Amino acid sequence: MTVSRTKRGGWRLGAALALAAAVALGAAGCASLDTRERELVFRPVREYVRTPADLGIDYQDLWIGVAREGGGTERVHAWWLPAARPDAPAILYLHGVRWSLGNNLTRIARWHQLGFAVLAIDYRGFGRSDGDLPSESQIYADARAAWAELERREPNRDRRFIYGHSLGAAVAIDLASRVDGAAGVIAEAGFTSLADVVAETNGALALLVTQRFNALERAKSLRSPVLFMHGTADRLVPPAMSERLYQAAPQPKRLHWIEGANHGNWNGAGLDEYRRVVLEFVGSARTLALSGGS
Repeated sequence: MTVSRTKRGGWRLGAALALAAAVALGAAGCASLDTRERELVFRPVREYVRTPADLGIDYQDLWIGVAREGGGTERVHAWWLPAARPDAPAILYLHGVRWSLGNNLTRIARWHQLGFAVLAIDYRGFGRSDGDLPSESQIYADARAAWAELERREPNRDRRFIYGHSLGAAVAIDLASRVDGAAGVIAEAGFTSLADVVAETNGALALLVTQRFNALERAKSLRSPVLFMHGTADRLVPPAMSERLYQAAPQPKRLHWIEGANHGNWNGAGLDEYRRVVLEFVGSARTLALSGGS
C-alpha cells in the first residue's frame, strides 16, 4: 500500500492536557503524582446521554468481563451495532480521552454507515463501565477483552478490523501489535507517544510522564496492514506524528491526510474522500487476509 499526500496545514499545540500537566505535575507531591497524572491524562466522564437508538440504529448493550488488578473481575460496558449485511466487516471502536460512548455517538454511527458491524467500548472509569480512574495497563487490558468478544462474534479473520482515534489510536496500535487475528488496523489522529505530546510544551516535564502510550515503538511490531489518517488542521496532535508512525510501521501500510480536518473532525471535512480511502483499505486488507498474507 502507498502513501497518499496532500498539502498539510500548520498546527498549534494548545492542548489543555499539556498545559494543565505542566502546572499540576510540577506542583504535586510524589505520593499523588500518579493519581494526578492519570486524572489529567484520561479525564474520564460518566456522562451517558445518547445511544444509537437516538439515531434510529439497532444496538445491544454488552458487559465484558476483565480481570481487576489485585484480583477479581470488573465489567467493561460496550455497544454492539450489527451490520445490515451478514457478510459485512466488523470493527472494534476505541475512543480517546474524556468522552464516553454517548459523546462519541456521531463517530461510531459513521462507521456503521460505512457498512461495518461495530463493537464500541468505554474503558473502565468511563461511562457505565466499572472502575474509577483508568491506567494505561488497564486500558490495554480492556481493549484485549473487547477484541476477544469481537472474535467470538465474527469468526472470520478477513472481516475483523481495529479502529482508534487519538489516544484510542495508540491503544489500537498496541492491540494490533499483539494479536494475530486482525485483517487491518486504522489509526486516526494518533500520536507517537503521550510523552512526545507533553514535550511539545515542556521537554523536561515529559520525563515525568508514566502513562506513556508509546505508539511509535509498538507500530514497529504491527502484525496486520495499517491505515494512518490525520487531519491537516489538527492543532492538538501534530500531523507529523502520524507520518512518524507511518515511517515506523512495516508494510503493508498507507497514510492519508484529511484536508482541512481538525482533531475531532466534527466539521465533516473530507468525508467522501474518507469513505473512499477506508473502503479501499478494507478491501485490500480483506483480500490479503483471504490469501493467507500478513
